[in-house]
Amino acid sequence: MSTQKKVAYYTLGCKLNFSETATIARNFKEDGFARVDFSEKADIYVINTCSVTENADKRFKSIVKKAQKVNPEAFVAAVGCYAQLKPQELADVNGVDLVLGASEKFKITSYINDLLADLDRSGRGAEVHSCEIEDADFYVGSYSVGDRTRAFLKVQDGCDYKCTYCTIPLARGISRSDTLTNVLKNAAEISAQGIKEIVLTGVNIGDYGKGEFGNKKHEHTFLELCQALDKVEGVERLRISSIEPNLLKNETIDFVSQSRTFVPHFHIPLQSGSNDILKLMRRRYMRELYVDRVSKIKEVMPHACIGVDVIVGFPGETEERFLETYHFLNELDISYLHVFTYSERDNTPAATMEGVVPKRVRAKRSKMLRGLSAKKRRAFYENQLGTERTILFEGENKAGYIHGFTENYVKVKASWNPELVNTVHQVTLTEIDEDGLVRFQYVKEPVLLG
Repeated sequence: MSTQKKVAYYTLGCKLNFSETATIARNFKEDGFARVDFSEKADIYVINTCSVTENADKRFKSIVKKAQKVNPEAFVAAVGCYAQLKPQELADVNGVDLVLGASEKFKITSYINDLLADLDRSGRGAEVHSCEIEDADFYVGSYSVGDRTRAFLKVQDGCDYKCTYCTIPLARGISRSDTLTNVLKNAAEISAQGIKEIVLTGVNIGDYGKGEFGNKKHEHTFLELCQALDKVEGVERLRISSIEPNLLKNETIDFVSQSRTFVPHFHIPLQSGSNDILKLMRRRYMRELYVDRVSKIKEVMPHACIGVDVIVGFPGETEERFLETYHFLNELDISYLHVFTYSERDNTPAATMEGVVPKRVRAKRSKMLRGLSAKKRRAFYENQLGTERTILFEGENKAGYIHGFTENYVKVKASWNPELVNTVHQVTLTEIDEDGLVRFQYVKEPVLLG
């Protein structure tokens, strides 16, 4: 009978966290552990935490309880941003055995093996191994293969920006990058698995090029990274996950417009359409630069999809300043919004600022912007009807339908057919269904065995 230990993973937060969980999982596999689903009985449960929002903090306890319910005897390990920021708070949660900070999370198998060797842990609290964030100055490359369709490839970590609301520099340390050689190696490995799309991820990927230890010398620029990735054989699509407006240069936009693999989809954080609020946030641009970036993209790629991050309810956001943001976004040629309701984070300057916005007002403003997002997405989809696009189909059967995305991020649907999974097809977009997704006709009917 096999004595192979089983391990399960739960990831909170961003695409970067998913890529790092995948790397941790590969390390466990190399050490002889078997992976199981988080809902199954495992010997070890690894929870990769996030601390960008208040909700992510709260979810941690419920996830620990879920693991304990399946196996009360299991080891529970917490890693990631929340584990770095508040290690003792996590260690105090009933059922948690191990908390690893930014420098330690990639050494988790060593810690786990030591714990498993100690058979009598009764009455002991959780072990905490969390570095001073200044020590998180090395780089660990990673990528995740979430399904057969796309992979998240980490190219950069940490951030040197000092936005007043953000805990990420405290949780992840200084800006540092993978080597170009290693990024290209990882991209080739992903491609060899038959995955069609790679999404570039990081904390501040436009800052790519700062050395492995965060030195200020840029070995390569973000543009040079894109140019090199564009030549990797077997990769069909490359997507930029999110890039700061001040780091999105004209040269990069022009390159994407003519690229073999990079798709016309940009996600550009704005955070506020009020220059007064942008100054309070210590963002590195004013709204005029944002307009310039959107205009440049639409000039060379009129069909491009542009997503926007916005924070509502930041201290000092009066009704007038909020409406400034609302009208700014309403008039901008963008495609959708990711709306975040501001929540106070410990050890950030914004947490002690005057002009606190009541939570009910934050909720109301968030609802208004989500409504605007739905309107913008609908308008973008309508504008794409009648155009010829390329669809990459996803791998999940949802209520009898298969979904996919065009290169410019229009979500489409078709009747479920497993043979369509991870295949690419030329189509003409024809109509918007009652659920807001787009129907299409094949330019050339696919040859399917079924």
